Order: sequence, then C-alpha cells, then structure tokens
Amino acid sequence: MALIDWILVGLFVAVLTVIVIRVIIQRDKDTQDYFLAGRDATWLAIGASIFASNIGSEHLVGLTGAGAESGMAMAHWEMHGWLILVLGWVFVPFYERTKVFTMPEFLERRYNSGARMFLSFISLVSYILTKVAVTVYAGGVTFKAVTGIESMFGIDFFWIAGIGLVLLTGLFTILGGMKAIMYTAVIQAPILIGGSILILILGLWKLGGWNELMTICNAQMTPHGNSMTSLIRSSADPDFPWTGVLLGSAIIGFWYWCTDQYIVQRVLAGRDQTQARRGAIFGAYLKLTPVFIFLIPGMMAFALKQKGIISFNSADEAYPTLVGTLLPVGLKGLVMIGILSALLSSLASKFNSSAMLFTIDFYQKYIKDKSPKHYLYVGRVATAVIVILGILWIPVMKGIGKVLYEYLQDVQSLIAPGIAVVFLLGILSKRVTPAAGLWGLITGFTLGMFRLAVKIISLKWIVPAELAGNKAAINGWIAEKAANSEGLNAIQAFSVKLMNINWLHYEIYLFFVCAVIVIIISMFTKPAEKEQVQGLTIGSATPEQKKETRESWNKWDLIHTAIILSIIIAFYIYFW
Repeated sequence: MALIDWILVGLFVAVLTVIVIRVIIQRDKDTQDYFLAGRDATWLAIGASIFASNIGSEHLVGLTGAGAESGMAMAHWEMHGWLILVLGWVFVPFYERTKVFTMPEFLERRYNSGARMFLSFISLVSYILTKVAVTVYAGGVTFKAVTGIESMFGIDFFWIAGIGLVLLTGLFTILGGMKAIMYTAVIQAPILIGGSILILILGLWKLGGWNELMTICNAQMTPHGNSMTSLIRSSADPDFPWTGVLLGSAIIGFWYWCTDQYIVQRVLAGRDQTQARRGAIFGAYLKLTPVFIFLIPGMMAFALKQKGIISFNSADEAYPTLVGTLLPVGLKGLVMIGILSALLSSLASKFNSSAMLFTIDFYQKYIKDKSPKHYLYVGRVATAVIVILGILWIPVMKGIGKVLYEYLQDVQSLIAPGIAVVFLLGILSKRVTPAAGLWGLITGFTLGMFRLAVKIISLKWIVPAELAGNKAAINGWIAEKAANSEGLNAIQAFSVKLMNINWLHYEIYLFFVCAVIVIIISMFTKPAEKEQVQGLTIGSATPEQKKETRESWNKWDLIHTAIILSIIIAFYIYFW
C-alpha cells in the first residue's frame, strides 16, 4: 500500500472517532439504548446493519475463497434473501409483540427459563467457534496479504493484524454501543459494495470478459461431472450433493436469519413493525449482491490464476490478492476502508451481541437490582473472555477446514438444526410443550457437538498425517475405510463411518431427529398455559394484534418482496 492509501485509512479511523464521540455525547440511558439503539431505528439503518453485520470477514475472505475453490457450490447460502423476507413477514410480528431484548428471552416466553438459558449457552459457544474466530482469522489474512508485511517485531503479521483489529473494535464497541455500530453500517455498505463492484469490473476487463470467465470455469470439472459454474451438483458429490444442499442450506439460513441474536438484534431495534419489516426487505435486496461482488470475483481469481495473471497460495488469499493486484494507488486505500469497516462492523456486532446475551440472559437473571453501568461492565468483561477463547480456537479451526467459508457453514450446520426446529414448531403450534422445546435444543446441540468432536479427533489422530490439508485425499481415505475398516479398532471404525456421512446429510438427519423428539415429548408432557403463548403462535394473536400487523404493511412491501423472489428464481434458472 502507498502513502495515499494509508492516509485514506487514517481518515476513516478519524471519522469513526467522530461517530463514537457523538454517541458518547448523546449518552446511553440504559441497556436498551446501548444494546438496541433505543428501539428507534428506521428501515434504512436496519437493512444496512443487517447487510453490514452479515458481510464480514467470512465474505471478504471466505466467500471469495469458496468461489476460487468450488465455484458456484456455495451460492445457495447467498441466495437467502427469501429467508430475510421470512424474518420480516413471519417473525417480526412475534418479536415486536413481546418487546424482547434477545432470542433466548423469546424462548423463555414461549417455553421456559431452561430453554432460554440453554439457547444463550449455545449462542455464546457459536460466537467462539464461528463468529469471533472466523473474523479475527480473516482480518489477519486480509491485512497481511494486502499490506505485504510478513512479520513485525519478529511476530507473524497475521497475529499482529488480527489482535490489532480486536483491540480497535473492542474500544469502538465499548464506547459506542449499538448506535455507533448502526451508524458505521450505513457508511460501510456503499463503500464495500462500490469497491467490490470495481474489483469485479477491473478483473473481468483483465480476464477478457464474462464469456472468458464462464469458459475457463466451465472447463474445470469435478470427478462427478459438474463444472465450477454448476449450482446443482450430482448426488454423489462428496461436498455439495443436491440432495443435501437445497434443504441443508435452508436450515442454516433459517437459523441464521430468523433466530440468531446476531442478525435479529437489528430488527429488534426497529421503531415499529413497519420499520422492522421494511428494514428486512431492504436487507434482502442487499443480500442479493454478495454472489456478484464476492463469490464470482473468487471464480474470477481462479480464472486469472489459470492464465498466470495473478498468484496466491490458498483460496482464502483470493480477495486480498485481487485488491493488491488489480486496484491502483488511492483506490486500494478506498477499498481497504471498506474492508476495515466490514471487519470492524462485523466484529463489533459480535461483541455487542455476546455482551448482551451474557448480561441479560445469565448475569442479570441472577444478580438483580444493580445499576446499568454495572451490567454494561459485566457484559464487556464477558465479551473479552469470549474473544480470547475465539482466538485460542483459531489453530483448531485452521486444521478442520481448508477453506474458511466451508468451515463456517460446516460448523453452523451442527448448531442450526435444533434451534431451527424449536423456533419453527414453537410458532406453528401451541401444542409444542415447554419440555419439548428444551429437549429439542439439548438434542440438537449434543449430537452436533458430538460430530464436531469426532471430526477434530479423526483429523488429528486417525487420518494419516501425510494427507493433512488435502481435502480430496482425506475424503477418499475416509470413504475407503468406511467401506473396509481393516486396520482400525472399533472406535476408529465408528468415527470414520460417522465422518463419511456428508455434512449436509448429517444436518438434515439431525433436523428431523430433533423434530421427532419435540413432537413425541409434546405428546406426553403438559403444554404451556393459553395466556403464556397468546400472540406467540400462528393463530393465537388477538384481534388487536392482527390489526396492528395488517396496518404495518402496504402494496409496495408486497411489490418489493415479489421483485426479490423473482431475482432469486432467475438466478437459479441461469446457473442451474
């Protein structure tokens, strides 16, 4: 990076400082102000914040890397604008009626305090395994690749950049809270989209156009006859069979977009149902862009590498390599601002959400009648602990997944099913009992973490060390040993057979196991009182609540919803 690029980045940091100072002057009156921006956010801030929180390091580094590694295979996860619409149209009324701060708090209203506590625990674990670890890792990879600095003070610059990002973000979050995060999101979204579109245009120009990209990627075939541009792949594909990807990606998407505190917190900050729903619709529009500004540039990076124009060692280096190679002086600094703001906003959102979960769902539940400042302090301390654990998880994470985005979705597929079942069945039927909701969560999380533990142990001590990092060779060895376990003991043979189940298929099995558990337990346990579930299940809303919801939308909300769905359908038709 040239001097002008560093100057631009410095100016951006100065702007962030001004935002934080402004928020400090306004002062947060209580936890509602700090965590939910006073519940006064408009659709523009909500939609931009949804997009900015989602488009973090996992997209800048991970999704581009996935495009370079496997092409269109993971585009299903980026066509989830329809699930953000489900959040806006189906779940917003339920969340708005309860005026809850957190998703675990909503489960307590619908089920019991046990469900609340367990979901809080799952959410905090997910922050450690995915959100914090992934963001810090990606920040280190990005800044090391773009700046070209290998080490500083004898320390790998990867760790200096990653830890520096944590410290900057921590200070920003502690001082500014949700208001500062949402203000930054409004600034970030256009910079990031504009810079990424510029990379796409320059890359296509250097490559020779769209047709050249499609020609090179179509020529790259998988062993099962699918090209990089294939969205729907053979049922025999070891990573992305169509039998698993269609429903499997939707389960993860439903959990993430409709029930995860990290995303839903933006909607909870809405002024009313109208602003919350329109924020979700706006967020759904923005969600259509990542395929074009991240995944396709990843495929473009692969094509440029095939032609010898650029070079990178791993797929996760694709995006920073494009930034460092394609952009001229000045513009590189501008895009770095977008990258920095995305990383900062994404990590700040994680800090804020984790602080909120621990403070409200654990600490405040048992330590009552303390001052707002006391609870904010406790939340910040808890966040620091979560961040440290996330950093310690990075070496393990690097050993599990070759490509960052694939690792992220793999782990999320083990967390999502139980939560998705409990929320979905919980609003569909008032007959689903509190005991069933709690055991649905416990079953999903236990079986999911069991698979993760087996995978870590298998890759460390069962799979031959010489295959480390070679995903195709590992998959081949596992398939061979699953068919013939000669040379393995009983525990090793069981582990290999479990690992041989495609990760998406395992997720779907887990989803239906949890659903069956919830239904069976509901048949033999006492349902919640009618007053408890009033307005929290479909069909139980009062006439006043139904009237309020009906008056919160108009024909333009329907028109924009139809446009978004049409674009998604057209995308599937083109890349089928």
